[in-house]
Amino acid sequence: MTVISLAQMLEAGVHFGHQSRRWNPKMSPYIFTERNGVHIIDLVQTAQLMDDAYHYLRSASESGKRFLFVGTKRQAAGIVAQEAGRCGSYYVNQRWLGGMLTNWTTIKTRIERLKDLERRYESGIFELLPKQEASKLRREMEKLQKYLGGLKLMNRLPDVVVIVDVRREYNAVQECQKLGLPIVSLLDTNCDPDQVDIPIPANDDAIRSVKLIISKLADAIYEGRHGQIGEPGEDVFDEEPEAEDFDIEDSADQDDEDAEEEKD
Repeated sequence: MTVISLAQMLEAGVHFGHQSRRWNPKMSPYIFTERNGVHIIDLVQTAQLMDDAYHYLRSASESGKRFLFVGTKRQAAGIVAQEAGRCGSYYVNQRWLGGMLTNWTTIKTRIERLKDLERRYESGIFELLPKQEASKLRREMEKLQKYLGGLKLMNRLPDVVVIVDVRREYNAVQECQKLGLPIVSLLDTNCDPDQVDIPIPANDDAIRSVKLIISKLADAIYEGRHGQIGEPGEDVFDEEPEAEDFDIEDSADQDDEDAEEEKD
């Protein structure tokens, strides 16, 4: 039995690729047909490759590996934060800062700065400072939370990186390749499969497609550590990673409309 059924993928729109004029020829083996000028992804292959990715992540999780999820486009941001938190992984869902992995020592100092500011804020020290100084520190803390909140508990480089859109996250891909970190990624029909180690041909623009794939990958990581699926929204971190609030269900229709525009 496959991890995701063909019916589930069809309902989520996993099969919709980009317009044929925008394709990457290297994706040809994963394309089933062309319909009305749009490439249709071969879901039979997606199901098999999804199984491969699932078992790879579960095995890696069982052996104690750590994972980083990356997805900064609007359709992916909330999902990445939610699912990474649920399976005890790290995430970047706003903007990839240059050197997040290749210059980890410097990034780690900024994370320590964030933790220090949060401790001072929670202890009430900000309230004792002059208003202007407190406001400046609060803005600094909020900015660090926005970009580094998902890495707050990461004390070393991850072992595996899960990416939603390798074209958008080009800098993250480059850093992973430089460090030899394996990449598991959704691949739309405009992507280069040579950039990733574990490909999952799928629509990376529609929120329902991204949600379906990423949640199953998070399940694999969770099961590797705990042997069973947690309740939706359950986090296995000792403390919940900071994340901007996203209402995934309420924004689904709008984001799928945005996805259609991106496909054009």
